Parts: sequence; C-alpha cells; structure tokens
Amino acid sequence: MIRRFFILCSALIVISSSEAADKTNVLLICVDDLRPELNCYGVDYIHSPNIDALAAGGRLFTRHYVQAPTCGASRFTLLTGKYGGSSNDALFQRSRVLAAEPEAVDPSMPAWFKDHGYTTVSVGKVSHHPGGLGGPDWNDPALPEMPNSWDRHLLPFGPWQHPRGWMHGLANGEIRVKAGEMDLFQAVEGPDTIYPDGAAVDLTLEELETLGEGVAEKPFFLAAGILRPHLPFGAPAKYLELYKDADLPPIPHSEKPEGKTTWHKSGEFMKYNRWGKDPNTDPAFALKVRRHYAACVSYADAQVGRILAKLDALGLRESTVIVLWGDHGWHLGEHAIWGKHALFEESLRSPLIVAYPGIQKPGTPAEGIVETIDIFPTLTELTGIETPDFVQGTSMRSLLENPGGEGREAHSYSRNVRTIRTDRYRLVAHQGGYFELYDESDPDGETRNIAETKPAIVERLAAKINARFPRE
Repeated sequence: MIRRFFILCSALIVISSSEAADKTNVLLICVDDLRPELNCYGVDYIHSPNIDALAAGGRLFTRHYVQAPTCGASRFTLLTGKYGGSSNDALFQRSRVLAAEPEAVDPSMPAWFKDHGYTTVSVGKVSHHPGGLGGPDWNDPALPEMPNSWDRHLLPFGPWQHPRGWMHGLANGEIRVKAGEMDLFQAVEGPDTIYPDGAAVDLTLEELETLGEGVAEKPFFLAAGILRPHLPFGAPAKYLELYKDADLPPIPHSEKPEGKTTWHKSGEFMKYNRWGKDPNTDPAFALKVRRHYAACVSYADAQVGRILAKLDALGLRESTVIVLWGDHGWHLGEHAIWGKHALFEESLRSPLIVAYPGIQKPGTPAEGIVETIDIFPTLTELTGIETPDFVQGTSMRSLLENPGGEGREAHSYSRNVRTIRTDRYRLVAHQGGYFELYDESDPDGETRNIAETKPAIVERLAAKINARFPRE
C-alpha cells in the first residue's frame, strides 16, 4: 500500500512537471519615460538595434496609449488590469485598501499568474517604487507597494544607497538630494554599470538563470524595469557619442498652446540644474537635451539587448511571451513641454511590442488603437490561463494574429480631466463642461481646438467618456 502511494505521488510529480514545461513563460520589460523615440517607430536617427530586432520578430503597435501620463498611475493599470487613480500613489492606495479589506481588492496581474502556478519576480522599476517598498527611502518592508504579488520584488541599489537614490541616480552613486544641485544631463566615461540600470540588469540576468533552472517545475513571470530615459538624463559617454553629429528634425508645434489645455510648466524637468538655460527659448540647449535623451534611449536599448541575449543563451525564447512596454510618452519640446503629465498625444502614446513563438506575420506593425489595460487579458490568453472577469481591458489577440485588423478607442485621464482617442479624433473633457477636440488627420494636430465647430462629435465622444467614467 505504501509503495503504491509513492508510485502515485511520483506519477503526479511527473505529470505536474510535464504540464509546467508546456506552459509559456512571460518576460515583461517596462521602460520608464520612453516615447516612441525608436528606429522601429520611424525615428531614423535613433540607435535602437535590440528593440528594433524584437519588433522585427514580433508585433509593434503603432498606436498604443497609456491610461495616465504619470508613472504610478500608468503602472497601476498595467499591473491590475483596471482603470484607476491618476497619482503616483495609486498602487500604495490599493495596498492600504487591501490591508483593511482584503476581500474588496482583486488580485494583481502578477498575483493572478502566481495563483496559476507561476514564479513571479520583479527587478528594477516595475511598480512605481523600484523594489516595491514605501517609507522615506523606499526601503521599508512594512510598506509593500504590491502585497501578495511577487515571489521576489528586487532592487539592487548598489552605491546609490537606497531605492530612492537609485531612482534619481547619476554616475557612480550620485543621488539627488536637491534637484537644483543635480545636473539635468550627464555623460560619464565607463561601463554600463556606472549608472543605475547596469546593476539592475545584472540582477535580472541572474534571476533569469535561476528561473530557467526551475522552469521544468514552474513557469515564470519575470518583470524587468529599466529606468532610463527617466530624468536626469545620464548614460555612459559612448551612447552620447552616437549622436554627436546626428541631424535631428525640428520640434513640431513647439509653441505653448492657446486656450485651456492640460499644458504645464515642465516642473519636473525645470527643477534640475539647467545652467540657467531654457530649451523653449534656447534652440542650441534644446538640441543638447534631445541628444542626451537619445543617448539614454540607446543605453536602455542596450539593457534590453542584454536581457534578450540571456534569454536566448538559456534556450528560453521559444517558450516565452515577451512584452516591451513604455509607461507613458514624453514631450521633447512639443507644445513647449519637456516632460509628461499632459493629455496630449506625446504624453499618452508609448511603445508596445509583443513577441512570441509562432506569431503570424512577424515584423508587420498593427495600426489599430490599443491600451495598456489590454495587456493583462492578452497575456492570460497567450499563456493559456484563465482570464479573470474583473479585468477591464480587451485581449489584443486579434491584432496579434491579424495586424491589419481594427483596434478600439483609448481612454486616459489626469486628475479631473479625461480624454478619449479614436481613429480620427481626440476629445479632452474638463470638469465643468469645457472640451478640447482635435482632428488627428489635420496637419495642425492637437494645436487647433475645433470643439465649437463640431458639437455633434463632442456630444458623441463625451457620452462615451461618461459611460466609461461616470461622474459622481
């Protein structure tokens, strides 16, 4: 009888291991403040060979929109599959509700995968706080940003003292104490590890090895957060050298917009040491800023390349769904903004690339509109696990199989302002009944508000916004 019991247990273990081996892994790469400033998105002066190669073997979405133009709120949507708050504190707010009323909060995306047999690991900036902890220096284990979600939620801050220091770090351990005393941009000679992403990606590669060794027992969901090109714009000098003689095109519609909009004074950008210069009035300085941003993009691309090379070296590419996602866009002088936080196209449109074995028509872009909120149900479909009924997005499977198919409309928000993006129009609805309407097919784009001349379109799109986000 005992022998029969052990035989049965052994058989169950073999079956379990076989099922695990058949499951698809997930590699989610989150890149901070990355607009579609990539060669594969048609920006031909950018050096982004690794992301370009990923796009060539997968599906690039030309019109992917985030739900909020700020890190914390955008990542809330990614990691919960739900529309949520508009602040960087959104996931911590959820954490506090979860502590008080556990039954009132649905599982996060990593928690859902964990509950379905996955090992879940986060390295770098995936949720808003790198490493996922609160407190003054973002290292208090009593204040988790995403409880019950990750088997390991890691941030190797190295010489940057703590996660908060890493988040705003420059070369060789320099941390931000007073923003006005930290340079806006920097390019120091040295290897990739002298800037924060180098250390985080080193640990990501170690985690991939560990997860690869255990993949026969359990599939993995690995999220790797890359910090650059987040401010301050610091990257090893070799990446800036790529742009020394680059011919950058003029900044489109670089004037401050007229009338009521979500324009802002670029406060996050302007508080750094700018040597007394303003890119809105100094074209030579604006060019320097853009070149340093480009250097940071190439540095981030190199980190993506390191991760993908390790995936290949471990023989895991053929059993892994890869998603590369930018958490929001970033203005480089358009509308006289240097940063995010607005509800213009530049703040809300970001890169999204999905790649997996057997994808149809690899390298063909999908032009249909999709949203960040669609990523959760897409990953459950592609990995064959149940899609929870609480997610508010729609799987992108149809566009992955047929890139010429139709997309959907995208909803975004910032504080008390909401917007909808359709194929042709963007409507921005302010509290109090003021509207901005832009015709995206017009060369003037989001510079000419036509709301007063198109009342029927305003009414129709406003009704869709109100149906999605009823005002209390």
